[in-house]
Amino acid sequence: MKKLTALVLALAMCFGLVACGSTPAPSSTPASTPASTGSEAEATDENFVDPVNGWSVYDDLIDQIRTETDLTKRAEMMHQAEDILMDTGALLPLYFYTDIYLQKDYLTNVYWTPFGYKYFMFAELGNGSDTLHAYLAAEPDKLDPALNSTADGAILAIDAFSGLFTYNADHEQIPDLVDTYEVSEDGMTYTFTLKDGLKWSNGEPLDASDFVYSWNRAADPVTASDYGYMFAPIKGYDEMTEMDADGNLVNPDAQLAVTASEDGKTLTVELTFPCAYFLDLCAFPTYFPVYQEAVEAADPEGNNPGAWALEPGENFVCNGAYVLTEWNHNSSMTYTKNPNYHRADEVKIEKQEFMLSSDETATFAAYNAGNLDFSDGVPTAEIAGLEGNPEYHVIENLGTYYVSFNVNSPMFEGMSAEDAATLRKALALFIDRDYIVTNIGQADQVPAGSFIPAGCLDGTGKEFKNKDYFDPSAEAFESNVEEGKAMLESIGYKFDDSGMLSAETPLSFTYLVNTPGSNVDVAVAIQADMAAVGIDMQISEMEWNVFLNDRKAGNYDVARNGWLMDYNDPLNMLEMWTSDSGNNDCQFGRPQA
Repeated sequence: MKKLTALVLALAMCFGLVACGSTPAPSSTPASTPASTGSEAEATDENFVDPVNGWSVYDDLIDQIRTETDLTKRAEMMHQAEDILMDTGALLPLYFYTDIYLQKDYLTNVYWTPFGYKYFMFAELGNGSDTLHAYLAAEPDKLDPALNSTADGAILAIDAFSGLFTYNADHEQIPDLVDTYEVSEDGMTYTFTLKDGLKWSNGEPLDASDFVYSWNRAADPVTASDYGYMFAPIKGYDEMTEMDADGNLVNPDAQLAVTASEDGKTLTVELTFPCAYFLDLCAFPTYFPVYQEAVEAADPEGNNPGAWALEPGENFVCNGAYVLTEWNHNSSMTYTKNPNYHRADEVKIEKQEFMLSSDETATFAAYNAGNLDFSDGVPTAEIAGLEGNPEYHVIENLGTYYVSFNVNSPMFEGMSAEDAATLRKALALFIDRDYIVTNIGQADQVPAGSFIPAGCLDGTGKEFKNKDYFDPSAEAFESNVEEGKAMLESIGYKFDDSGMLSAETPLSFTYLVNTPGSNVDVAVAIQADMAAVGIDMQISEMEWNVFLNDRKAGNYDVARNGWLMDYNDPLNMLEMWTSDSGNNDCQFGRPQA
């Protein structure tokens, strides 16, 4: 691990207390850069970190958090990390997630976790059918569990793959492929003994060597897994991912300290530091095993790591309850029971057919017509009418719905890093969050004034969230708007006598959103809030998988975003913003070429 720099130590003392192919440039109209008044310190912390050219400070702080064993100190450092993030203004929280879905009363034994996962493998149908008909989302972006980074993709991965650990209906972490395990006294070595007779869906034996291959593959920068950094606790990860000044791997032959016994029964994992949530990682899809022969047969040149999981067929080998057997792109996917699943006797439904659509009106109609047994999502206009319906469910989630800014967007061209942050934070104050949760969300969402969600624990058993970075309440909205205007004026923007942004200093940007549905409704509400102070916000709507890749590549100004936690620790929402993270949609620490 890199040593903490002197600047990070200074921060610790001062804070006191967390795509393929060619793509077009963002569709935006850069603002006429106003002359700064030199007052940006009023809106940014005195220890402000430049999100483009100074982000190594944040990277080093995350490395320090990963290795800190004093849990109280670690919690303080995570608050420092959130302070740095929020001071950039690039993360604009709207509300803390809840989840809504529809489920027929004859469908039982479907369960969920606060991380957004839903488990269908042990479901039962009481309507005489042998096929579950469900809707999760539109066309999935990735089915390879090492490459997926979406909630719907994680649900499909959980359906088709099994890891060392999983969760039960009581949200408890339990062994899955593991029979027994031991943890060394210092917490640095885990030894897992696998269950007997494990098989892949093609009947081939599955053993500990499959985990050695799969984990090294997922952690390898060449695989380009968005979640590759989740292997950071394992010894060897730093060596595997170290780059030279030209962006080349320093140790291309380095491996994780993960070994399999000669008989394949035992997997031994050595950590760099004690990791209290390591078993949570072992239940996360990126840690699921994949079948080496299928992966390499589909991608002999190593240029397309997920090629093996692009279509059903003999190459789609898995080890979970169901295997993909049919895929009508943008229409439906069919999963069929896997007889080689180690808990196959507990799987009661022979087939699962998932409707693929981005049209919530169509999926709602299909549910009401009896063509769906389960529908994950409800059109905004229909929510009020479902109150009291026993088939309508609102569940808790650990996560935040937010807006992300591309810190390299042309809308910040010609501005200092501090002025750009002031602009972003001013925009955050113009949004009426109470209107969004009351009229669009309608599912007990809580307006958010911080990035880390309420209910997240800090590692000491206490709730992490202890402050709002601004007041998100309805009562504070009018004063927030006035404060936002003052912040813009502090960096040279002008407002006319009617309180509207002056034509002398126009501001225009494009908001990227996946379509259609409530996300577009939120975008329209934000657009109206911006228009109310004279800011021109255009909305660019895209299909789900196209939207994901454009956002990830930084081909946007401002975008709809959201994060459901993968495990209950703030680090999960903090380490995604390191310079080398595949989930770093804001492009922190990535200067434009």
